[in-house]
This record gives sequence, C-alpha cells and structure tokens, in this order.
Amino acid sequence: MRRLAIPAAALLIAACGEGSEAATVTTASAATLSGPRGAVPRAADPAERTFRDWYVACDNGNACYAFGHGIEATGWVRISIPAGPDGRPTVAVGFWPENGGFGGPVTARVDGRIFAALTDADAGEDAAPVATVDPDGVPQLIGLMARGEDMTLNAGSETVAISLSGVAASLLWIDERQGRLGTTTALIRKGDRPASAVPPAPALPRIAPAPAVSQAGYGDQEGQTLPAAIEALPEVVQCRADTEFNPDLQKVIASARLDAGTVLWSVPCGVGAYNFASAWFTTDPSGANPRRVMFPTTGEPLEFLVNAAYDPARRVIDAFDKGRGLGDCGTASSWTWTTRGFVLKSSAGMPDCNGVPSDYWPMFWVTE
Repeated sequence: MRRLAIPAAALLIAACGEGSEAATVTTASAATLSGPRGAVPRAADPAERTFRDWYVACDNGNACYAFGHGIEATGWVRISIPAGPDGRPTVAVGFWPENGGFGGPVTARVDGRIFAALTDADAGEDAAPVATVDPDGVPQLIGLMARGEDMTLNAGSETVAISLSGVAASLLWIDERQGRLGTTTALIRKGDRPASAVPPAPALPRIAPAPAVSQAGYGDQEGQTLPAAIEALPEVVQCRADTEFNPDLQKVIASARLDAGTVLWSVPCGVGAYNFASAWFTTDPSGANPRRVMFPTTGEPLEFLVNAAYDPARRVIDAFDKGRGLGDCGTASSWTWTTRGFVLKSSAGMPDCNGVPSDYWPMFWVTE
C-alpha cells in the first residue's frame, strides 16, 4: 500500500469562484523545536519515517507514534508519546487470533524474558484484540525492545513474532524530534538533564465552527435532485458516466445548508467493494453559482472524499478511506465548516495493513 504524504500544505481552502475550484490557502507553520526557554513552539510539520521494519510518525502537535509489525502473521506494537516535558510513553499491542478473541492473558516475550505487565484485553463482542501495557511497566518494556533481538506476543496457545529491526532508530528519531536526548524522559538515549529541558508541546490550531443553521428540506433523504447547474459541470458529467452502471448509486445524493447563502451537495462518483467516492459542491439556495469543494490535507488537497458524510450538528464532514475491507489501514480525516470555509480538523492514517484498529492509528493533524 502507498505511503501517506505528510509534508505541510494547505490548512484552509474555502469554496469560492465559478465552476471549478478557486481557493484561498493558508499553509502550515514550520516547527519551532527550540528557542527561548518557556516559549511555546508553533505547530510542527507532520512527518513520517521508516526504519527497517518500523514505521514512525509525528503530528503537528509533535506527538509521535512508532509501530512494529508481525514477521509472519498479523500483529503489531505501538509506542506513543506526547510532546513536552510531561509527555510519558504508552505501549499497546495487538494481533488477530484465529478464534476472534484472545484465549488468555496477553504477554510479551523479549529475548526469552517474559513480560507480563499487559492489561487484559477488552473481551467485548465487538472489541478489537488489543492490550495495553501497565504504565509502570512501560519503561522496562521499551528498554528491553530497544536492546532486544526477538519479541513475541502471546495469548493462550497463540503466538505472533514481532520484528525489532528498526525500533532503536525509531525511538532515537522521536527523542531527537521532541528534544529529549540526554534528558531523564528520553526513550532510548537518557541522560541527567531534567525533564524541564524538553521543549514544550507546540500550540495547536483552534477551529471555531460556523453557527448552526436549520436543515429543513435538506439531508440524505431519497428523491433529491441535483441542481441543474451542478449536473452541467464537466466533472459531474464524468461522475455520472463513471456510475451509469448503477442507477441506484447515482441517486445517492446528500445536501446540507451550511449558512444562509450556501448549500452543500455530494455527488456519487465511484464505488468499490468497501469504498464509496463522492465529489462535493456548494451552490446558493437557488442552486446557482456552483463551486467545487477541494478539501485541505497535510499534503495535496482532495478532489474526492471516500466513505464521507456531513454532520450538521457538529458542522463536520468525516471521511474514512479504507486500504482494505478490514479497515486496518488507510486514512481517516475530518473537516469543520467555519465562516471561512472547510478547515482540516483531524487526520490519521496507517499505510501498512497489519491489523491495527483505526483508534490506534497515528495522528498527522490535530486541532483544538
């Protein structure tokens, strides 16, 4: 599966102009990871790296996540740590047992040493097979992994081998990015410098949703008709041609009133086994002045959203682009409608399909 693009890019793109998109763009600020003591850094540039078998990513708040994966079976380990002097690491592990649930307490074994300080996994019927490490045991396990050669996750009679190739380099990269090297809070290269020497976490962007408005007459109910001005747009004509094999799909149209002068429309543009793609447009209440909505990301703006829906109560569009049907890889992003247009609210992703539930994916973009 492709890697996700993480360079800083558009944070805000307002739908404006005639026909195809015209945009107002605000770009991300570069990280200020050092400076006067006590100064709050600006938002960091999201970043990702691969070190042999380990994948590591950090968001714009400089929280970082390192992932190791199973060698011959589906399994994973996640080490995460927030930015700032008070940031402390957490560890979660998971794999997909043959019977759908763990057959006993979850343990880890590193170079033959059994590490049993893992919490019991949630035994709920729909719960993901995930266990977390007791906070008091996290430093010990991270130390064992950083120096170790072999690791397994165990539950009952089932065992999954986890590669440790690259874990030390991943943790060192996080220490460098968060300014932890040589401090008591470092993940791998500790020293005598106090936690207060670690730079504070960057300030996060704040988003103010636009005021809520009545949705009377709008929604995803059946029988809606796209305004003729949208139907006539070349990109919509192409969407109609791409979905003509399924007349029912072409009727899946949603609408919402965004404000007194703006109505949002979604147009079905493609469907697969587990993904549904749509293009989004705005018009005035009469259906005139159609404008294409381009959605900001941490990379290039998106022309289409996958498995997306708008929630008028929250003023948010959520989208979940699955890398495969299991939903353990892909991207999940949200955008908030503000008085200036749609703004990226959050973005998470997992480039490799190793069984990681979406709740445990690394974040790339977070806001207050």
